[in-house]
Amino acid sequence: MICGGKAKWKGVPIPIVTRSDSYYDLEMSPFGKDGCTFALVRKTAEKEIVHTPEEYDFPDSLYQEHWEKAEAYGVLGLDGTLLACIEVCPEEWSNRLMVTELWVSENLRSQGVGKKLMDKAKDIALHKNRRAIILETQTCNTNAIGFYLHEGFELIGFDTCCYTNNDIGRREVRLDLGYFFHRDARRS
Repeated sequence: MICGGKAKWKGVPIPIVTRSDSYYDLEMSPFGKDGCTFALVRKTAEKEIVHTPEEYDFPDSLYQEHWEKAEAYGVLGLDGTLLACIEVCPEEWSNRLMVTELWVSENLRSQGVGKKLMDKAKDIALHKNRRAIILETQTCNTNAIGFYLHEGFELIGFDTCCYTNNDIGRREVRLDLGYFFHRDARRS
């Protein structure tokens, strides 16, 4: 695993393509005086859901300006091309570490590369004494959700209009997930 120096890797695009034959449908009741309910129900898609970098005004890349203290780590091919990467950035005010990017090329998936990258994030968070790791994914990225759950992450929130005003219809609701190192005894 190499440390991704900002000078070399800043702005390098990450070709994240999401393909899924299932999604988590967000089912919500209206918010009223007695509260509301919501459920994420896994469903089979009518046709394959595909989202590509070309769809977005703000495609994924390493060391974006708004992640001022980002650190990136990755795996390079023999020819120097990026095959997998993780980028993390401290969220100082909340003492959490944010995973801003995680990508593994298709030919390296299911070989433990994603786990090694996530282990790197966990090591950084422990070394920096962060209380949690946070990240975002989408309801259509069921493979990633399964990976994150396996790694010990849990749902901490969602946003129904993060990417477009039709995220629910696009099956692309933002999910926020968190990994906690130490639970506050007052909140358990």
